Amino acid sequence: MPAASARPSASHGQSLRDRLPAFPWDKLEPYKKTAAAHPDGIVDLSVGTPVDPVPELVQKALMDAADSPGYPTVWGTLALRDAITGWLERRLGARDVTHHHVLPVVGSKELVAWLPTQLGLGPGDKVAYPRLAYPTYEVGARLARADYEVYDDPRELDPSGLKLLWLNSPSNPTGRVLSKEDLAGIVSWAREHGVLLVSDECYLELGWDADPVSVLHPDVNEGSYDGVVAVHSLSKRSNLAGYRAAFIAGDPTVLGPLLEIRKHGGMMTPAPTQAAAVAALGDDEHVRVQRERYAARREALRGALLGHGFRIEHSEASLYLWATRDESCWDTVSHLAGLGILVAPGDFYGEAGDRFVRVALTATDERVRAAVARL
Repeated sequence: MPAASARPSASHGQSLRDRLPAFPWDKLEPYKKTAAAHPDGIVDLSVGTPVDPVPELVQKALMDAADSPGYPTVWGTLALRDAITGWLERRLGARDVTHHHVLPVVGSKELVAWLPTQLGLGPGDKVAYPRLAYPTYEVGARLARADYEVYDDPRELDPSGLKLLWLNSPSNPTGRVLSKEDLAGIVSWAREHGVLLVSDECYLELGWDADPVSVLHPDVNEGSYDGVVAVHSLSKRSNLAGYRAAFIAGDPTVLGPLLEIRKHGGMMTPAPTQAAAVAALGDDEHVRVQRERYAARREALRGALLGHGFRIEHSEASLYLWATRDESCWDTVSHLAGLGILVAPGDFYGEAGDRFVRVALTATDERVRAAVARL
């Protein structure tokens, strides 16, 4: 009698899907159709994907590295690790950063989604993240079958069973920035309770009414990287979302095992992307130019939204305006869709956002002008 097939059953696939929430952006499709029907076309301020050109020096670095027939390394080239450590010290004020303090990743979303699993978390372990937050923090906990909870101030959490604490400053979606004093207090609390603190700092170079500080700064971590990891991305500051270029930095006792796990998993940043990242991290001018673009769009959209009866909270940094008309977020989405403008409903980021919308600054100058005129 032949052996039973080891092929996964349909019910097995269903159980995997059951561990994940419904993909939120699917709910926005009807409103996208409404907005697209506007005579002058849609102004899409929902997803937050970069629309401006990739800097020429980055494109050139990518093309120069196009003949890359061999496998790249998970840890990255020496040039990439040098570029990351140099940027951390130059831009964030980090000190004594070595190659053992850094690890390239294949875009930051991949890292966020799989970090709890790669850390070996599972049932009975707890992951915590802000009450209003990037949905992938929850997805990562679910994939690992870990427990999860939200917080307003992490220092008010019960630390028992808490293995991973996510910070996000500047925040997606609210643009809120944690002060240096708050960051230092949270780092101290996490260390006291043996909790790994991972700070998502992907919008750190986009501060407007505040100057965001990294957990890697010695004023925050007291000159030690113990129990602290920061996540950084080139997607927004360098328009490289299509390149999948990001990295983590911090405690070598955390990054070392992650490097080994990621070697086994084949999580390698492509060699041309690594070369492009070296160019991007070594040049501050293109970041300044891109900041100026976003600053002008932010000023125009902010004024138009306020004039249209919106109230804007936080939004002191990042690529979004966190706006409300003190009504259901879906009523606001519908209202703006009728004007041909698509925004993200606040409840995508947690129940506490159910009366807000997130308005992205990532549209061309021409489309931003169109939105301003309609508002």
